[in-house]
Amino acid sequence: MTYTLAAPVEAELDIRKSRFLALAIPVADRDAAMAELQRLRALHPTATHVCWALLAGGQSGMSDDGEPSGTAGRPILEVLRHHDLDGVLAAVVRYYGGIKLGAGGLVRAYTDAIAAALKQAERVERITYATLAVEVDYADEPRVRRWLDQPEQAGCSLADSAYGARALLTLHLPAAQRERARAALRDATHGRASFPEQPGDDDA
Repeated sequence: MTYTLAAPVEAELDIRKSRFLALAIPVADRDAAMAELQRLRALHPTATHVCWALLAGGQSGMSDDGEPSGTAGRPILEVLRHHDLDGVLAAVVRYYGGIKLGAGGLVRAYTDAIAAALKQAERVERITYATLAVEVDYADEPRVRRWLDQPEQAGCSLADSAYGARALLTLHLPAAQRERARAALRDATHGRASFPEQPGDDDA
């Protein structure tokens, strides 16, 4: 099970005259993370480094932003992994105070900074969503819509609909529920529903 954050968190540490401002922010994907980093850099134009790590499914990444290789981005990433987080950007803004920390000192500083921010974080389960295309006769369309309206289908919604020889309804739902939804909709339509594969069926 993976988690994301309910809300952004931050912490600040002063280590041997250097200021480390750590932030952990829930993000949907890499594009959202890059936008947050741009915002951070604009807020801290005189910062010496803005180091970061991102865990977002297949869109993960990290940057030492000028610190010695492996002393910033990777330690931040390891803290995210330790907390089973996904869909999270962790960034540490450093203002250099004039005293070098050495490689080991930097690793500890970046690790401690992001860990301090995450101490106050509220984690929430990260749910992966998928789509399910349902093709039915027009007479069966109300059955699909009634199934969607049931309270136990919370998290399922109608994403799109198209009409040709039959009605094609595209549902957006938690990926873990997709097989159960197929079986329930087959039952609701007495086996008449079909489920054509569509591009993006496995999208989160």
